[in-house]
Amino acid sequence: MNSTDKAHQLHLGIAEQGKVLALAGRHADALQHYQEALRMAVSSRAPEVFFRHYTQCVMESLELSGELDSVLRYCNEAEAHYARLDSPLPLVARDRAENLQRRGCIQLRQDQLADALDSLQQAIALVQPPELPLARALVGWAARGLSIGERQLRDAQQRQAAEEALRATELSPEHIVHLFEGPY
Repeated sequence: MNSTDKAHQLHLGIAEQGKVLALAGRHADALQHYQEALRMAVSSRAPEVFFRHYTQCVMESLELSGELDSVLRYCNEAEAHYARLDSPLPLVARDRAENLQRRGCIQLRQDQLADALDSLQQAIALVQPPELPLARALVGWAARGLSIGERQLRDAQQRQAAEEALRATELSPEHIVHLFEGPY
């Protein structure tokens, strides 16, 4: 195994440990792992897929920690990046749409309904059905005059998470690398 492969294995293992911590509700510790994995991925010039994945992990832990302003900042920075790219690639469109969906959900949680609907509609316009069922459901609810409170949004996100999110059985224990000693 060459040094580049070892570097990728190391940042991947650190991120996997971050996922274990996040699943245990230890988001501050998870964030440390994700940020270190991000730093290492960038410094080793890892493929962009690692950067995108680790950034999503960071935003998820920030959101679950209640750091909504931080998540919104990440989303806005990512949107500016995607707008500059102006890429026709479907993967980029999907990433951008998911970012806009997350931004819309954060805006809903911050009672910014008009901005949220704008973000969600932009997200939907970037991908074909049945992608982004959460964004489609939220826009549909608003179009029918239904209110979207914290509970409705949380329930809808949990339904989506049950279908798409990381499950503990998907972790790769053989890749985990601990940043510090002690009980996890």
